[in-house]
Amino acid sequence: MSTGRLVVGVTGASGAIYAQRFLIQAAEHYSEIHLIMSDQAFQVAATELGVHLSRANWSTESWLGKEYPQIRLLNSRDYFTPPASGSFRHDGMVIVPCSMGTAGRIANGISDDLLTRSADVCLKEGRKLILLPREMPWNLIMLRNLTQLAEAGATIMPACPAWYHKPETIEDLADTVVARILQNLGVNQNIFKEWMAE
Repeated sequence: MSTGRLVVGVTGASGAIYAQRFLIQAAEHYSEIHLIMSDQAFQVAATELGVHLSRANWSTESWLGKEYPQIRLLNSRDYFTPPASGSFRHDGMVIVPCSMGTAGRIANGISDDLLTRSADVCLKEGRKLILLPREMPWNLIMLRNLTQLAEAGATIMPACPAWYHKPETIEDLADTVVARILQNLGVNQNIFKEWMAE
């Protein structure tokens, strides 16, 4: 395990499995993970994964299958937490999945909760910010917001699973996306081999 720090945002976009699978993998590589979940993210996890969580009864064991003490759930309304400040140094932020509403607020500088504030900090400090939008089709407003984010320095990684590894389960399919996120963070992931690598 590395000694790195990572900030992870989870919104109410469909695709809770991406957040679940990413956190399991990220916990193998980071000693600190600061997790920010929107209220809708809890609802989507219940709908899509059958995992009934709340801020009061949240635990990594109930959602990820085991205890990960390095993952700390933050209050999405509390700005008195490390990721809200540019003085807090970390290795980047991943928003997985990222709703188009969240992307729009970040693109237009609207920091109305800890998640959008943390993303804003990444942009102003020149830190890695990865957004995983999970929506289709994209309208013109969405395209312009994502373009604006890319111009500001964010990396846009749509949730587009790869098929050439011949995934056999839904988890395998989600992991193709998770592997690419980790690679983009500079992590030597071992979920899949590089394309055509020996």
